[in-house]
Amino acid sequence: MNRKELRKKIFQMLKDHYRLIIYNDSTIQTVFSIKLTPIKVATLGSLGAILLILLTSVIIAYTPLRENIPGYPDEKVRLQIIRNYLLVDSLENEIKTRDAYFEKIRTLFAGEVLPDESQITDAGVKTQEVKFKSFNADSVFQDKLQEEKQNLSISNSQKRLPSIANIHFFTPLRGMITNKFNTKTEHLAVDVVGKLNARISSVLNGTVIFAGWTMETGYSIYIQHENNIISAYKHNAELLKDVGDKVKAGEVIAIMGNSGELTTGPHLHFELWHNGTALDPETYIDF
Repeated sequence: MNRKELRKKIFQMLKDHYRLIIYNDSTIQTVFSIKLTPIKVATLGSLGAILLILLTSVIIAYTPLRENIPGYPDEKVRLQIIRNYLLVDSLENEIKTRDAYFEKIRTLFAGEVLPDESQITDAGVKTQEVKFKSFNADSVFQDKLQEEKQNLSISNSQKRLPSIANIHFFTPLRGMITNKFNTKTEHLAVDVVGKLNARISSVLNGTVIFAGWTMETGYSIYIQHENNIISAYKHNAELLKDVGDKVKAGEVIAIMGNSGELTTGPHLHFELWHNGTALDPETYIDF
């Protein structure tokens, strides 16, 4: 049989008509009868397969049966995936915040001015004239700051300096002075004891240049003011400001505490510096 005869035979089979009959075996009566052709059978079979695939897809997509499919995550796994995504996103934000903090510290040690992230100019502070000075923070940065220590001088005079004589300083903490400014003992500050959980305020308008924990002075905060004045507040229980924040005179910046290895009890260790010179705070501030 050649190819031509084979094609003709197949074409004839497709055109042939067949009848599907279902008989009752007991009565030999016809129960169901349908006339079919191979083409009609193929068409009906294809439609049935498509409908079966669609029905299976709907069941898998919109019913809990999909969780029984091997490899498909159940509800707990999906929730864990979402939690992991949120944790990774939070970790990325924390890393960015940490990198920004270290960059600010590097900027301070380089003697540069911190950029104004808020783009809001404080009328009380001329930021373009502020010059940051390195100082001994009694912290983990002490090694880097040690070489600057020799440049700091001590004001032995109890008279007001003419350059800042007319500046009104806000009292950082109302209380009793337990340890005065003393150059002989190298206590270049005053220790003030106030009420429990007393609020500590900034003495002038300024910008926070350090706010963090040190082993010796605990929670400490340093503020750069106009006219190259720096004020330091140490041994706090809690800090309410971050590096780069702008503060007003009298604005609360911390809570009095007893943190750090050098503390002798709950008090404020307050330092005042001008052009690298330690000043006696009692000369300028009434505690």
